[in-house]
Amino acid sequence: ASKSAEEWVRRMQSVCFSPMAMLNAWADGTKPWSFPEVENAVREVANLRMELLPYIYSTFSQYHFQGIPPFRAMNLVNGFSGEQKQSQGDLDSTENPYGIAVTSEIKDQYMMGDNILVAPMFAGEKKRNVILPLGKWYDFYNGQYVGENEIITTTPGLDKIPLFVRDGGIIPMIPAQRQAPKKGEKSNLIIRHYGTQDGEFILYDDDGLSFDYEKGAYSTVKMQVQKDKNGKLKGTISQPQKGKPYSYNKVVTWKFMTSQ
Repeated sequence: ASKSAEEWVRRMQSVCFSPMAMLNAWADGTKPWSFPEVENAVREVANLRMELLPYIYSTFSQYHFQGIPPFRAMNLVNGFSGEQKQSQGDLDSTENPYGIAVTSEIKDQYMMGDNILVAPMFAGEKKRNVILPLGKWYDFYNGQYVGENEIITTTPGLDKIPLFVRDGGIIPMIPAQRQAPKKGEKSNLIIRHYGTQDGEFILYDDDGLSFDYEKGAYSTVKMQVQKDKNGKLKGTISQPQKGKPYSYNKVVTWKFMTSQ
């Protein structure tokens, strides 16, 4: 059981950004609302996990069909070398020992799927360093540019787990809901795009219950963001295959998180 509100919300954030977000609150006595001062933050990260279901489900399909881990170590990321430069000050064993340790072995940041970098916070921390691989990276929450191939320092506050999206990253989401959609239930897609580059994402779906996907009962649609003749980013989504399970409405909302 958590000993403080800070520890509780940090644990919840890490749990909601792990492969299996399971909370045995009924066994240890600590409930999501046991610390009222962080109840909203706990609710927000639980809702965010549910909003990200299309992205997470598609990411797990990569594991089944391609063998790519849905949650992966930084060493598996193209463009990550562990030799990034410190954005503020030189690496020094006295003044900046964490910087040296983090470049030699990454233990507490990781990728969730192809596009989202997760950097959990722990109780007692007000800030932390994050290593960004090659390419530009953007803040998940506001779409602002944060850096490229460097070590940055982030101070997210207690209510946020640091999340970053690669340039051109597409993140399909749905409105927050308490339970996963039931079989046959349709959800509205909210598709986020980050950065200034073109992007592509393959959305996977099946009936969510059976093993019929092993018999081909699943659908994939391609989401693309490309610049038009005026250099403005535009999003398109293909139509699902007829007769295949597909749990989303035809009308989608595109959100370009980074100012164009």
